[in-house]
Amino acid sequence: MQAGLAGVPVFKLYGEGNDWPTVDLLHCETISSRSQLYGWEIERHRHSDLWQLLYVRRGPAELFVEGLHTRVAQPAIQLVPALSVHGFRFHADIEGYVLTLAAPLVSWLQQELGVCAPVLQQPHCYPVGRDGHYLDSLFAAIAAEYANPAPGRDVLLRSLVCALLVWLSRQLPQGDGPAERPDRGSQHLQRFGVLLEKHYREHWAVSRYAHQLGVSTAYLNGVCRRQTGHTALQLLHQRLLLEAKRLLVYTTLNVNQIADQLGFTEPAYFIRFFKRLTGQTPRSLRQS
Repeated sequence: MQAGLAGVPVFKLYGEGNDWPTVDLLHCETISSRSQLYGWEIERHRHSDLWQLLYVRRGPAELFVEGLHTRVAQPAIQLVPALSVHGFRFHADIEGYVLTLAAPLVSWLQQELGVCAPVLQQPHCYPVGRDGHYLDSLFAAIAAEYANPAPGRDVLLRSLVCALLVWLSRQLPQGDGPAERPDRGSQHLQRFGVLLEKHYREHWAVSRYAHQLGVSTAYLNGVCRRQTGHTALQLLHQRLLLEAKRLLVYTTLNVNQIADQLGFTEPAYFIRFFKRLTGQTPRSLRQS
């Protein structure tokens, strides 16, 4: 764990504690919609399993990311990877968007993007330059699609985000990659996230994940607690719960079919699991 992080709060979205407020794997909002609630200043904080793209369409803005202070007067995109300490100060006339990507989506993007994937590893501020109209259209399309659920929405949103990340990767000099490697604990947490995404439906024991990573169960739990505030098992349960909610909201599968897809041997076990974590049954969530 980096020095000085003990007092840095960990949020899902700033000011919202540990609850991810949507069944989607991304969240899109204007910069002003959240920052105006806090006097146009977002205090230093970090996210355990979220990546953010801050598009400053019109400033000015001050960006504080991992100890680097950047004053933005012209359009720019700031990438903030998971676990990066960051804060922002905006002018009341600020225009732009904040796009937040959940870890399962980032894992998928890294597989799809291939040689472009390293762009997600380190924080960086990218000047927009002459591509302002293109990026305005891209972010507007993401925001519009996010706000209006329709058939094919998930596929289109993933495609639009892929286009955005390809643009970011092309701003780096050819062959240039991240200058720094994450610390050992962060590397293990990232690898755990990749394994979890592949196997959460199989209900692996935490000890099996630890064995695959070549570490002890106690070490894996310690890394998860220090960097996310949750145990490895809690992270596994959160991923199962997120997928359960997505299936309940976006499909017509019944509870028995969802339980089967998520690896529960009996629907009753799934219902008890869901109610214990949410306080309501799967059926009541779908009805609401």
